[in-house]
Amino acid sequence: MIIAHLTSVHFRYDPRVFLKECAGLARAGHSVFLVVADGKGDETRNGVRIVDAGPRHGSRLLRMTGTVSRVYGKAREIPADAYHIHDPELLPAAILLRLGGKLVVYDVHEDYSTAVLEKGYIPMPLRRALSWGIRRLEPLAASPFPVVIAEKYYAERFPEGVPILNYPLREELVPGESAVPELPPFPRLLYTGNITEARGAANHVSLLKACPGFHLFMVGRCSPDLAARLRAQAGEDAPRLHIVGEGQSVPFGTILGYYAAGGWTAGLALFPPSVHYERKELTKFFEYMSFGIPVLASAFPAWKDLVEGNGCGLCVDPADRAAAAAAVAEMAGGGAAAKAMGGRGRAAVEERFNWDREEAKLLALYGSLFRK
Repeated sequence: MIIAHLTSVHFRYDPRVFLKECAGLARAGHSVFLVVADGKGDETRNGVRIVDAGPRHGSRLLRMTGTVSRVYGKAREIPADAYHIHDPELLPAAILLRLGGKLVVYDVHEDYSTAVLEKGYIPMPLRRALSWGIRRLEPLAASPFPVVIAEKYYAERFPEGVPILNYPLREELVPGESAVPELPPFPRLLYTGNITEARGAANHVSLLKACPGFHLFMVGRCSPDLAARLRAQAGEDAPRLHIVGEGQSVPFGTILGYYAAGGWTAGLALFPPSVHYERKELTKFFEYMSFGIPVLASAFPAWKDLVEGNGCGLCVDPADRAAAAAAVAEMAGGGAAAKAMGGRGRAAVEERFNWDREEAKLLALYGSLFRK
């Protein structure tokens, strides 16, 4: 088949869109295009022809109109058998493609109805109204298309959706030697990913006082304002707080390097209660597990099932500093219990939580579409 993936938001080498789905389909023999909007020009990589629709607009309103229009225009130039869209703002373009007799697949990456509730720059009454609207309109707009879902619980909104879960590529989790930092052998904790209050930044920093002698490495984009507040929260413990990514994005290769440095007591995800996060299987869980790092996470039921259900870490009330400190103490020192947690996590990723199985489901979906 000729398959065109379309995105107006994701960057061209996005792990799910490009590395997993597009490259996987290309390896299987399909002719794959990826239409992006970043202004970096056309290229071919990993067997995928990347088509640039020009830089996306900084304004959200212009992105949802002008950028979408340009992506749609590029899509119409590709004689594809199927168009695979990755952003809800592209649903109007998807409907136009479908009305033109084209096959369209909608890939649901996020629970957008709860994601909007996390947008602090939108007044709360408007957030609630938007959440209500998205929850009802998105499934309706996507109803003419086969749907792919990145999380199992999205099936509540898309009952016919095919779960293609966002598990890691095993070959992706291999850092280059130069990417591995040399870290002193003091006891240390790790958090990776965007650093925000909604993702537990304050809970993670509070461990510095609760766990004397431990250093905390937070590797991910962090606004300078939040970084200053976190250092103020740490107070006299601030020298043991290491923020890698203040005011800038952190390449995934850098994050892999920190994983590979070894010596981590735990990988953290002590998020406060949130309807947006509490049912997600965070990608960072599987990354921690891949490197044999025990996981310390919030005791949300879904997270507890994944982490403690697979024996690869511990879950606590994220607001209970004493419980979190006790969990760190249980994992500390590289003892047999901590090593067993790390080993079970690594084995679980090797056996079940990896992209190989998900890619097979994606190829089967396209096989069925091809037969139809």
